[in-house]
Amino acid sequence: MILNKDTAKKTAELLLKINAIKLQPNEPFTWASGWKSPIYCDNRIVLSYPMIRNYVREQLAYQIEELYGKIDVVAGVATGAIGIGALVADYLNLPFVYVRPEAKSHGRQNQIEGHIEAGQNVVVVEDLISTGKSSLNAVKALEKANVNIKGMVAIFSYGFNVSEENFKSAEIDLHTLSNYENLLEQALDTHYINSKQQKVLALWNANPSEWNGI
Repeated sequence: MILNKDTAKKTAELLLKINAIKLQPNEPFTWASGWKSPIYCDNRIVLSYPMIRNYVREQLAYQIEELYGKIDVVAGVATGAIGIGALVADYLNLPFVYVRPEAKSHGRQNQIEGHIEAGQNVVVVEDLISTGKSSLNAVKALEKANVNIKGMVAIFSYGFNVSEENFKSAEIDLHTLSNYENLLEQALDTHYINSKQQKVLALWNANPSEWNGI
């Protein structure tokens, strides 16, 4: 869910500006899953641009305060959200932990890195939501630690129906700074794409696993 339309458009504008998001309907990317995709998103690039990094940090922090009030811990999902999650926690003057995809096979065999206690109120920070499976895997690990998951905030979501279903099934509240719908609006408004390309990009989003390009 988008909390603020202006923020969604502004975030999309900034991500496009620094090529954290690239739209190439004429020259699709191939994801690791094998899907052909006209979009590629790497929000870790945000960390290299201080002004944009600060904007994203402050907007995520604002949403956490606005939506969830006082919390005890910010948790980032490894590896993409470790950097931005730590910045958000620092801005809010809160403890930070991050969650690995799985427990380490050596040492203390931690899946959650950092100090966290049962009963604490936690908001999870993510950089990108696709199907939501990896994000919700982190939630499961936190739930095993008996903490109270207030919700999740993320920079961007592809807006797939399957992700909405996964979050609804897990009963996890998700808010993102921007999403695919607002990205396409912003890209069209700024002439990054034309109306024909917008239609192609919309078709991909409706059925990404079957899309084969223009």
